[in-house]
This record gives sequence, structure tokens and C-alpha cells, in this order.
Amino acid sequence: MRWLLGGLLVLIGIVAILAVGGYFALKRDDIAYETLAARYESAASRYVDLPGGIRMHYRDEGDPNAPTLLLIHGFSASLHTWEPWVERLATGEQRLNDYRVITLDLPGHGLTRAPAGYQASIEAFRDAVEAFVRSQQLSNFALAGSSMGGNVAWEYALAHPEQVNALILVDASGWPETRAEYAEEPLIFKLLRSPAAPLLRDLDNTALVRQGLENSFVDTALVDDAMVARYTELSRAPGHRDILLQITLGFRERNYATPERLAALQMPTLVFTGDQDRLIPPENAQQFADAIPNAELVVFENVGHIPQEERPNESSMAVHEFLYRIIEGSALAPAAVAAE
Repeated sequence: MRWLLGGLLVLIGIVAILAVGGYFALKRDDIAYETLAARYESAASRYVDLPGGIRMHYRDEGDPNAPTLLLIHGFSASLHTWEPWVERLATGEQRLNDYRVITLDLPGHGLTRAPAGYQASIEAFRDAVEAFVRSQQLSNFALAGSSMGGNVAWEYALAHPEQVNALILVDASGWPETRAEYAEEPLIFKLLRSPAAPLLRDLDNTALVRQGLENSFVDTALVDDAMVARYTELSRAPGHRDILLQITLGFRERNYATPERLAALQMPTLVFTGDQDRLIPPENAQQFADAIPNAELVVFENVGHIPQEERPNESSMAVHEFLYRIIEGSALAPAAVAAE
């Protein structure tokens, strides 16, 4: 018996050593902002210091005198997700029309720095966007948000309806979850909500990030090594993993959408969804369209969670046609144009 117990203890010790060794082999340190900036900035990248210690990364592109469109990305993403729309609406030679398109990185995402101890929430992100809007002296703009960014966008529109003349919700979140315990959710999100999340936070999650991205697209060929590296590396900016973990663990504690709350949104609203979205049920888009007065619903066939990347031509054209109708009515036209 002593030999048996001794052998068992030795085996347990070996397993523990291997586990600890494996953990440190997979552990990944933070990546300095300067290193990430060298990889992921563009010539249009700008920074602004906001109250509370946030240093926000943003891009302001297109005609500065044209109607303004402000875009908010989703969870774990960055302003890079909007590059197809920026090219088609503001910067490309074949652009649909002249727009001023502003994209930003939320705290804990992309190249935006948040102070130590930052408490992430939809409301905190909404307030960070509001501080950015004040810093840029923006008014009379269209606001669009993707996924979690859509939740931030409609909360912003509820809080500041006088600023938002058009609202665009792209596979937006915010309704209570109806699927059985996130049955179709990518493994990375399930693990981040598990008791092991604090340990997993610091490990190499490249494979899980790839799986999560592939779940976001019908055409998985769009998920290339460069996209996976960008998501993985930007999540390792100092403090970002703590904020991303906060969001996943506190996801169900925010104020959900209800028909009563959304009825206050009186601005023209465009609602997008992909019919193959595995992250946000497509029926949520119908709920937004039903609850928001003057809302239009567009469903993209054979498209997943990120139509701005998976179907950039169709989605940007739908945005342009929607905004052009509003511009014709002068709601988004610059003051000089509206006065003519």
C-alpha cells in the first residue's frame, strides 16, 4: 500500500509539473502599445485624451464638410472591421458618395488605452463615445454599431437623441438571450464565462480566436492569418484582457432592450442582420425593427455576423441609399448645404 500511495503521489507530482510547465509554455505577455501601433496604425490614425484617463484611437476620413457617419465596432474587434465601408463611402476612388466617416476603438479594444481599474460596461462605453463626440465637437451625425457596438449605439441614441439623426444597427446585441444556454456560441466565449477564465486570460488563445471568427462568417475563407493575428495581438495590449474578461463575465448584467425603451427612438433607423448569424439570433433584428418607430430591416442571405466585412458592397450600398434619402430631406446635410 505504501508503494502504491508513493507511486500515486509521484504521478500527481509529475502531472502537476507538466500542467505548470504547460501553462507557462502557453502564457503570453502583454504587447506594448508602441509595438501594436507600428503594426496596426494607418496614416489616418489619430489619438485624443478623454476624461478619466482614456486615450482613444480613432480615424476621421473622407470629406470633412460631408454628412458624418460615426461607427462603433463590436466585442473584441477594432475600428479595422469598418475599413470596407470607409473605402466605399469615404476614401475609395469608386466610393458611392462623399461622407465623413469616423471610426474609433472602444476602451480595452484596438489601440485605445484605458486607465488601470477601468470598469467596462455598455454604459461606460456609451459615455466614452459621448466624451469623444464632445472632444470633436460633433453634432447632427449618423451613428452605426456592430454587435456589442450596436448595443452601445442604441443606448447612445436613447441618451442623446438630439445628436443622432440616423441610427444603423448591424447584428446588434441588447435583447435577453433566448437560445438554450448559448448552445451555438463559439467555445472561446463559453470558456471566458467559465471559472477557469482568469487562468485562460493569459494563455495563447490563437486557435480559439480563429474558431470564434470562423463562427462569425459563412465564408470562412475571409478569416485569414492576418485577421486572426490582429484580433489576438490587439487583445494583448496592456489592460485589454482584463477589460474583455469583465465584459464576458458581466454580459448579462446590463440594461436590456425592451419595446418600451426603444419606442423613444424617433430617428430613422436601419437594422441589418445576416440570416446565418450564429452569435446574435437573426430574430433579434426583427425585434429591433418592430420596436423602433421608422425602422427598416435588411436581411442578408447566406451571411453571418459581420456583413460589413462579408458582404461589403451590398451592405455599404444599403447604408448609402438609406442615408441619401435622409440627406435629401436635409436631416444630415451640413448647415451650408441645408441653407441653400
